[in-house]
Amino acid sequence: MKAHQHSSGAACEQETAIGKSVAGNTSKIHMAVDACGLPIHFSVTGGEVHDCKEAPKLVAELPKGDYIVADRGYDSEALRLQIKDKGAVPVIPRKKNSTRGNDEMDWCLYKYRHLVENVFARLKHFRAIATRYDKLKRNFEGSIALACAFLWLPM
Repeated sequence: MKAHQHSSGAACEQETAIGKSVAGNTSKIHMAVDACGLPIHFSVTGGEVHDCKEAPKLVAELPKGDYIVADRGYDSEALRLQIKDKGAVPVIPRKKNSTRGNDEMDWCLYKYRHLVENVFARLKHFRAIATRYDKLKRNFEGSIALACAFLWLPM
């Protein structure tokens, strides 16, 4: 997500999690949701951080499950092994340039990945998250946690 121009340049030494990319100042939210589409864990990084770098920390925080569904950005053998070590089955399509192919891929389960996209669509309704205004990472994470709590309220 795009960070507002005034969100960068914090005066203190605390982490901001704002990275430079082609689109300008950006941040990434890495989100894990349950089978009902409700957020259970997230992390915030700068926009230049690749998904595979943050995925092991995110998977380590997840509760036990039967399957972990992710998109192509999370395709790595190390992540697949970590998921199998947790006792779950990875449902992650391989990248287009992979030599192994997607023969063992369960495409019916992969369709549930839209639950994560739905959470992001609902989070974008909160203006402070759609355009990041906070300078510090901890403040932005607090806004995301509050928005996720609102998503849990109808339950």
